[in-house]
Amino acid sequence: MSKVLLITGASRGIGAETARLAAKHGYSLCLNYLHSEAAANELLDSLQVDGHHAIAYRANVGVEPEVESMYQAIDREFGRLDGLVNNAGILEPQSDLVDMTVARWQRILEINVIGSFLCAREAVKRMSTRLGGEGGSIVNLSSRAADLGAAHEYVDYAAAKGAIDAMTIGLAKEVADQGIRVNAVKPGLIYTDIHADGGEAGRVDRLKVGVPMQRGGSPLEVAEAILWLLSDASSYTSASFIDVSGGR
Repeated sequence: MSKVLLITGASRGIGAETARLAAKHGYSLCLNYLHSEAAANELLDSLQVDGHHAIAYRANVGVEPEVESMYQAIDREFGRLDGLVNNAGILEPQSDLVDMTVARWQRILEINVIGSFLCAREAVKRMSTRLGGEGGSIVNLSSRAADLGAAHEYVDYAAAKGAIDAMTIGLAKEVADQGIRVNAVKPGLIYTDIHADGGEAGRVDRLKVGVPMQRGGSPLEVAEAILWLLSDASSYTSASFIDVSGGR
């Protein structure tokens, strides 16, 4: 029986590339999305044409009833869960903190923090050996912004990813004796559409001169790190972080 993996924010960028790579590794997939229905369905169709078992499910990960309904759909379709990739995340337009609003901070925290907490909670309920599960792996998407601060751009996003770092360590310690490993990947400057969401589609090209490798990264390079953390090859790795940032 193939392992079952939920990827949030799976319709584009790192999430979509992780889905393609996970399918090649034999995972059955639940592809979560919110706005990009056409992209999610295109990805789903391509996976199914290649013979992979996958479903797509629309849910706002920051809304508790929607997350619970998504997990119930996974229960019905697959009857198990072996992994979670907490990938869903958003940016707001670039700004200094002094010009940010409470409404903006609430949006950032709802998706980037509360969404990851909700999805992790429901995954633990299904994977914990203490609760009748068979164990599993959670990989959170943090960011090098949590360490660098994202001054004059996304201090709120950086702070949200700092919360994810703390959650990764704490949750890993809570569930280590329940067969669940919890780790995080911290991408740096990666060529994805999220930069356009922040108002600067060419941000990676502008900043890549500050990367020791002198280039931006690809979603596949991040996906490879995620798949390693999900796999049995990392069986003694938990509460750990992989920087995928070209040395930056």
